[in-house]
Amino acid sequence: MVSVNEHSDGLVVGVDSGGSGIRVALAEAVGGRVLADRVSREPVRTGAGGISAGHFLDQVLPAVRALGEPFPGRPVVAVAVGAAGMATLGDELRAGLPGAFAEAWGVRRLVLAADAVTAYAGALGQRPGVVVAGGTGLIALGTDLTSWRRADGWGHLLGDCGSGAWIGRAGLEAAMRAHDGRRGGSEALLARAEKVFGPAAGLAGVLYPRTDRPAVLASFAPEVGDCAATDPVAAGILARAGRHIAEAAEAACPAEPGAAVALTGGLFKMGEPLLAPLRAALGELLPTARPVAPAGDPLAGAVALASALATGTLRLPEDPALLRLFGAGPASAGPSTQVGGGA
Repeated sequence: MVSVNEHSDGLVVGVDSGGSGIRVALAEAVGGRVLADRVSREPVRTGAGGISAGHFLDQVLPAVRALGEPFPGRPVVAVAVGAAGMATLGDELRAGLPGAFAEAWGVRRLVLAADAVTAYAGALGQRPGVVVAGGTGLIALGTDLTSWRRADGWGHLLGDCGSGAWIGRAGLEAAMRAHDGRRGGSEALLARAEKVFGPAAGLAGVLYPRTDRPAVLASFAPEVGDCAATDPVAAGILARAGRHIAEAAEAACPAEPGAAVALTGGLFKMGEPLLAPLRAALGELLPTARPVAPAGDPLAGAVALASALATGTLRLPEDPALLRLFGAGPASAGPSTQVGGGA
């Protein structure tokens, strides 16, 4: 195990890369206190080889160099990267980032993780439990600290049940049912849909050509939430969403009583119209689990992973798709490890 004193002056880098851009934080290796952070609103490009390592590095290396300017002489001793799509599209990152970070900063301790893992680490740290990360999509990830269990996260065509895209699509279906005069329709949701997208008869032409269709569907979810207090169809959609979310949590949760359950992501900002049925479903399906508020976000999780790797205290399990460790040996501490002007 690495001595804590070995890196008492060291720094770690945490990176959260997702559909809305990249966030980078520079933190103390011991304790993980964030010293500075930076945000880029430009998402990393995805090409034939998956997530582009070159585009990622073009944003992260200058950001860390700028963040490190006020801390000359303090080496980077570990890095953790959480990226959306890492499990299925991360081959180029796994191949390119270890060497690039070693060349730039002399650091060889690296964690590459799916964004669900950094969401887990941010919300629950390194204790057993399950985290449901909900936004446009939805995934549940749980661990007993021996292995990971995943449920859903299969995209808006195959799953993401209960997600923003799922709720938005269900709301628009109810709107179209009302437009046609079919059972199960909602005049309230039809009025909202036409206000947002224009005449209902043209809705298919608006949605189907869009390459960002999941995000467009998810943009209608707040409209469903706003209607739920007075419209039983909208309330029913959110009740079904809550059940789907609880089922994902149940599937990924460790079996032992008292496992922690946390919800993280923008989906849950919808408030009580979604949270009330979700709490009821969790109470039914996971009666011995312990709901907790998330301690932090995915960037905080990336920092926590980097700090744990630097100090030899990482307990979350490795997994070929979800969490990969590189360079378990000591990091060098020569001039090239400085992240300021000498980086």
